[in-house]
Amino acid sequence: MITEKWLKNSVGARIIIIGALIILLMIPSLMIRSLITEREDRRTSAEAEISSKWGGNQIISGPIISIPFIEYFNDSEGKEYTKQDHIYILPEELNIIGDLNPEIRYRGIFKVVLYNTNLKFKGNFTLKDLKEQNIKNNSIELENANFVLGISDMRGVKDAIKINWNDSEIMGNPGIDDKDLFTSGISSKIQLNADESTYNFEFEINLNGSNDLHFIPVGKVTNVSLSSTWNNPSFNGEFLPESRQIDENGFKSQWRILHFNRNFPQIWRGDQYKIEASAFGVGLIFPVDEYQKTMRTVKYAFMFIGLTFLSFFIIEILNQKVIHPIQYLLIGFGLVLFYTLLLSLSEHIAFLYAYLFSSLSIVVMISLYTKSVLKNNFLVTVVAVILVILYGFLYVILQLQDYSLLIGSIGLFIFLAVVMYLTRKIDWFTILKQKTDT
Repeated sequence: MITEKWLKNSVGARIIIIGALIILLMIPSLMIRSLITEREDRRTSAEAEISSKWGGNQIISGPIISIPFIEYFNDSEGKEYTKQDHIYILPEELNIIGDLNPEIRYRGIFKVVLYNTNLKFKGNFTLKDLKEQNIKNNSIELENANFVLGISDMRGVKDAIKINWNDSEIMGNPGIDDKDLFTSGISSKIQLNADESTYNFEFEINLNGSNDLHFIPVGKVTNVSLSSTWNNPSFNGEFLPESRQIDENGFKSQWRILHFNRNFPQIWRGDQYKIEASAFGVGLIFPVDEYQKTMRTVKYAFMFIGLTFLSFFIIEILNQKVIHPIQYLLIGFGLVLFYTLLLSLSEHIAFLYAYLFSSLSIVVMISLYTKSVLKNNFLVTVVAVILVILYGFLYVILQLQDYSLLIGSIGLFIFLAVVMYLTRKIDWFTILKQKTDT
């Protein structure tokens, strides 16, 4: 039967109970993880709601020339039948210049980064490879050729698109008849002549979008130049910029991509290739994602609670003090409360200040509680210093993501060395025996 005397005087029993309390406190820690995920999902929903009215992530594909043709087949009986298909011709040169003008919109406490961009396209096509497709001349319907541009979210188009095609102006029309390449975008009828060598084009797009702007490198040589006042870009996709400049005033970036760098040719027939996999571009991101950092903090909860309880246990052993399991539990709840404070505050203020306020609040609360339990100012100071070191250590790990394993390993090594030094003279065989006297 477990007695109060045994619980108070048996060091072995207290070790078991402290271990059980650490495991028990992992339950609210897991609940906090779920809460972080829920808040992150709410922010994602807010982003989707705002983007649905403004324009989502934009992927610009093209321009491409689409030419229908009639393909002739013979069945097993020699009877001829036909099928309409398309030839796709990509530009010899494609130059894109654009400015991204960011905007911050709010839905409740959640903020979303949007942008408006004015993109200038310039380049040229050639029909020199058309003859190599081995298609009967009378099967190719040059008179039905289309100038096609894929735009992933047409809600973002703000102005009519006028295309300068060989010094003549044509209007871009919404919708694409042929869905082999794009599901949405614009198309325009163009005049082609098999004897004409080069077709020049030039046009602009006034486009709204959110978060990401991507391009498909359809040119034999694709040059893209982007600039923005947003100073925290994320260059992503299949290709990184050849040059980039980022400072407090924004960023400037340039890409140059050759047709050798992608996995599709300059001309093909039908739906042989899917070109979306070669997308590249930039994302406008917030410099600090409070949910990711809070989630990383919670992942260290087991280590943090364990080290704190170990510190209190060493204080018990070295100073012949006894802390009741309920008091351990209350201290543990205080440590867990830190994460909810951090989560709620980081949604309203900078993560650094949220972390400082939350950690200092818990340090003061636990220190004052320790004073009432241990009634020793020196031990209270020791507890406060240990907590400050632990919270400072945790913040350093969060900031040095690439070196977190290294710093964490070194920190744990130092902590273990200190514990071994402080307890080097303890006779554990004697102290673990249950005492029978009061």
